[in-house]
Amino acid sequence: MRLLVTGGAGFIGSHYVRSLLDGGYGAAPDTRVTVFDKLTYAGNRDNLPAAHDRLDFVRGDLCDGDLLRELLPGHDAIVHFAAESHVDRSVAGGGDFVRTNALGTQVLLEAALHSGVERVVHVSTDEVYGSIDEGAWTEEWPLLPNSPYAASKASSDLIARSYWRTHGLDVSITRCSNNYGPYQHPEKLIPRFVTNLLEGRKVPVYGDGRNRREWLHVDDHCRAIHLVLAKGGAGEIYNVGSGNELENLQLTERVLELCGADASMIEYVEDRKGHDLRYSLDDTKIRERLGYAPQVPFDRGIAETVAWYQDNPMWWKAAKHRADTEQAAGAV
Repeated sequence: MRLLVTGGAGFIGSHYVRSLLDGGYGAAPDTRVTVFDKLTYAGNRDNLPAAHDRLDFVRGDLCDGDLLRELLPGHDAIVHFAAESHVDRSVAGGGDFVRTNALGTQVLLEAALHSGVERVVHVSTDEVYGSIDEGAWTEEWPLLPNSPYAASKASSDLIARSYWRTHGLDVSITRCSNNYGPYQHPEKLIPRFVTNLLEGRKVPVYGDGRNRREWLHVDDHCRAIHLVLAKGGAGEIYNVGSGNELENLQLTERVLELCGADASMIEYVEDRKGHDLRYSLDDTKIRERLGYAPQVPFDRGIAETVAWYQDNPMWWKAAKHRADTEQAAGAV
């Protein structure tokens, strides 16, 4: 099989690519991967092997339809990770999110039709559902996104569905809970808190810290994506959860403990605009139909993640520098 992986130099995409090349998730030993990535501040070529006989890397913009139509012939499937994904940045300015997430997805799917690529997995987020006070979202829940990021992803989901319904493209959609793990950019909550503490800086907690999120290890997420690629149905949506639901303050306390810090390192800051209170996914469908089950216990996963950042300061310091440089230049 030959796969095109968009956003394959980012956090989740690069984990998926590295695992496939190492024979993970039951991938065939001759699986070839083409990574297509724009290499914005969140994409890092160093997240991937420097050289591998089954890996090709192409730097490009998801909205460049001509390049995609030139690149796609010969590929069997697309796994579409590429997205602008940071909520705070979308609140500051949503244009790049709409362009990449909505328009970029449409351009990619149009190129797939043109090139004869019949199978696509579109990777999305639980944030498209909005916020839920109790219970958990099923795949039939209405989309009620509350941030420009979430709205752009909801738009991309609907565009993907339309290419299945109108053109018969074999598209499946996954919606995951909050991911964590090594190589995650330090703008995200867990790596931001860990790296702040390693630098002797306080961790900023929004509001009263009572917002609740479900935490999924990146390896469990990628395992689910590959299951959907192999066995998922056309036009189907699959929630990918973990059952590890924590208040942000509970998560913060766990990170503090693992870093040898205490509550004096917490700085409560003004809440984010439109901050969703709680996310929770019902992932019965993917468990029962495809045999998915998370394998990384949260206590082990978070401890190993903190240790990874402690052991790799050169990686996260460089990532922080790239983000600061682009933001100073106006690329938010």
